[in-house]
Amino acid sequence: MNLRQIEVLRAVIRCETTMGAARELAMSQPAVSNAIKHMERQAGFALFERVNNRLLPTADARTLFAESESIFELHSTLNSRIQDMRERRTGHLRVISTPPLANAGLPVGLRNFMAKHADVRAHVDVGDARRVLDAVQSGVSELGFVLASPRTPPSAHAQVLVHSNMVCVMPPQHALASRELVRPQDLAGFPFVALHRDTTFGKAVRQSFLKVGETVDYLAETRYCHTACLLVESGVGVSVVDPFSALAFRRTGMVVKRFEPQTPVTAYVVVSDRQPVSRLGGFFIDEMRRVLESVDVDVHA
Repeated sequence: MNLRQIEVLRAVIRCETTMGAARELAMSQPAVSNAIKHMERQAGFALFERVNNRLLPTADARTLFAESESIFELHSTLNSRIQDMRERRTGHLRVISTPPLANAGLPVGLRNFMAKHADVRAHVDVGDARRVLDAVQSGVSELGFVLASPRTPPSAHAQVLVHSNMVCVMPPQHALASRELVRPQDLAGFPFVALHRDTTFGKAVRQSFLKVGETVDYLAETRYCHTACLLVESGVGVSVVDPFSALAFRRTGMVVKRFEPQTPVTAYVVVSDRQPVSRLGGFFIDEMRRVLESVDVDVHA
């Protein structure tokens, strides 16, 4: 398959109709239908099933969609770079981050960086840890920012930005809101929002509970610290989350308390092993380190 054929395939998967894909690609509907038929003949297997006037992708088509994602991200990167050259911009910065750091440190870090480098174009993306690593390794992004356990760095090419600890979050009127720190035994009897046991931080919090002979008895469970904070904000219960997710909610009135036993969490920047970090990339890493250090001090104050 050539790139144009894959582009047609991806459009039909997104739109679920040849008519919608035709509008998106500025093609005729018959041309899209013929392209799909041609691709199926080339591939030797079906790419779509027709269900209630919708074209639903087969498992093979979904695999092709996923595998082609990096190709089109690189294509988008190249187009952006050409536009930078056309507009005579002196540099560009492409970064990707997991949600906790994207919500807390990245906006401030980028603001400070752009104030010093006004002629630089920045491209910012957000994804899970796997997508961050893939984007850096493929060259789609130069820098990837990830929050992880200090025991399991996200990559052999990850640099530490700041070490911190998980915190306990609760509504302002909560019975524990006046305490300086919260321990697992203090949470007994209160509705608890847990991080999923299969996540890195969910495992870490459970280990901290076990250290003092307690188990996690939860009312609700979620995979993401940001979602846990939303549930706490709505009054579902209290939770233990990463400090960067907690900071944004403290500004809205949520109470953030130190949690013991200390449950370490580390912010990393991931770089490629195929090329050195650019001069602008190095400046941005320094800026992010300063911002995240100040965030850590603020949230634990």
